[in-house]
Parts: sequence; structure tokens; C-alpha cells
Amino acid sequence: MELDRMQALLTALQEARFAGLRSVSYDGKTVSYGSDAELAAAIRDLEARIAAVSGAPARRRRWGTVATKGL
Repeated sequence: MELDRMQALLTALQEARFAGLRSVSYDGKTVSYGSDAELAAAIRDLEARIAAVSGAPARRRRWGTVATKGL
């Protein structure tokens, strides 16, 4: 898939998610996602593919745990 087409699809997915929709239409096709989590996973996958094609590093997330004794 070409970069400009992937970016257009990413925009369509993001707009659908922000509008609270779970189906997206593009290129004459309609795709329905079962949940917001599925839609979010599709967006993350597409972002990673775009980063790989464009040479940009993929977003990395850091997780950590912080604890205090309440002092």
C-alpha cells in the first residue's frame, strides 16, 4: 500500500474513532470493527506501517511503577 493511501486511511480511522463510530468506508469498501479496542489496534498497526515505510521511528511507550509510603 502506498504511503499517501495509508495516511488517508489513518485519517479516516481516527475521524471515525473520535466521532464514536465503529465502521469506516474507503475505496468503496466498508469495514466494521467490533469494539473501540479493535479500532485502536488498527490505528496503531497503521501508524507502525507508516513509520516503517517513511523511515520514521515507531512510537515507543514506557511503562513504570511508582510507589510511595504516603509521607
